[in-house]
Amino acid sequence: MSASYVSALPAAREAAAAQHYPQGALYVVATPIGNLADITLRALHVLALVDVVACEDTRQTQTLLRAYGIDKAAGQWMAVHQHNEAVAAQAVIGRLQQGQRVAYASDAGTPAVSDPGARLVAAVRAAGFRVLPLPGASSITTALSVAGCVAPGGQDSGFVFAGFLPTKARERDTAVLALQSESRTVLLLEAPHRIEALARALAPLDGRTVTVGRELSKQFEEIASMPASEVADWLAADPQRTRGEFVLVLHPVVIGSHGDDGMRVLGLLLRELPLKGAVKLAAEITGASRNELYEAALKLKPPG
Repeated sequence: MSASYVSALPAAREAAAAQHYPQGALYVVATPIGNLADITLRALHVLALVDVVACEDTRQTQTLLRAYGIDKAAGQWMAVHQHNEAVAAQAVIGRLQQGQRVAYASDAGTPAVSDPGARLVAAVRAAGFRVLPLPGASSITTALSVAGCVAPGGQDSGFVFAGFLPTKARERDTAVLALQSESRTVLLLEAPHRIEALARALAPLDGRTVTVGRELSKQFEEIASMPASEVADWLAADPQRTRGEFVLVLHPVVIGSHGDDGMRVLGLLLRELPLKGAVKLAAEITGASRNELYEAALKLKPPG
């Protein structure tokens, strides 16, 4: 146990032990995204209480629990990750049928949000067992809370969680183009080895502010806001800035008419696609008239 958390478990028992924790139930537990102090008292109590801890990476979660003084026997661990979730869910259901309490934790943050867990929860619910959420840390809400996103006119625009965009360049560029017609706040996640490619892909979102959250809650946390066209240069200015996990918040904007959006998106697509393909995709993304886009495309890029 870390000396810093020697009093954590007694505090957790004092705060949460009086509540009812039914047997034969799955507990979906949010864990810290970097700072160990961000664990909740109820999460600590449940993790100590349950018969089985199912998790994305047993080694990582075991290290996490030991920091708080929670130690489980080898038979109390179960790996449930993206490659085995459907099969492992049946093993979890088997434990629930025996009346055991099972906790599920992903590597960091809230399970089933761009992490494994959704298939497990769906299977457990379909089998007729209870699923109880234990809320806590989430990189999405953490970034959103400090981005200061206010829609033009001062209204709350709501937000869209897009998660990880496609890894292939053309598919990623197409996904970014689709964001051209999204006026609400958009949240993206990205890994360090792909952040520079994503930054270049976001550059065409002219006039849109982006808040970059790097290593949120950790020692080298960095939060900065800038126009989308400047994100790549911001990363390049310091080699340290490409390290760590990223959340990007695209601030809300006023979207023009379908025609204006269509022409802008069409011009971008014509750089990469044949005329007919660019017209078709621009119409699908923006809702603009395909005939009008086709006439405009002929002027911009005559066939052949």
